[in-house]
Amino acid sequence: MNRPLPLLLLLIVASCTSTALDLETIRKQPNLEKRSELALANADAALDRARDAYQKGEDTIFRTSLAEADDSIALSKQSLDESGKNARKSPKYFKRAEIGIRRLSRRLDNLRIEVSVEDRPVVEPVFSRALKLQEEILLAIMGKKKD
Repeated sequence: MNRPLPLLLLLIVASCTSTALDLETIRKQPNLEKRSELALANADAALDRARDAYQKGEDTIFRTSLAEADDSIALSKQSLDESGKNARKSPKYFKRAEIGIRRLSRRLDNLRIEVSVEDRPVVEPVFSRALKLQEEILLAIMGKKKD
């Protein structure tokens, strides 16, 4: 009877470490626009894992998955900033990131509503940061021209 518990713990640890490796692999992507898109896809997957973990009552996986989603969203914006491209002149990847982050922020808002009141302080900073980054990208695309 005690055998399944250590096996389950081993699988949980392995899944947490493999997701961190995925984010590290994304950071090594030399194409910054592709890195941005991969980071958003990783954030989407991390949000799925967070929701599943919350429904199963696995608090540590819930928190680490939320942190990974937050890091992935930030990496997406950072990659676009590092590209050195002007968002007004080359808006393709900036607009994709803005739309992706907007979709993720809606999912985060739904998750924030779904979780208990005690767990909302874990989700709210991730939600707020996603909204802030999405707004920054939108302002870079639509903002005033720099002279």
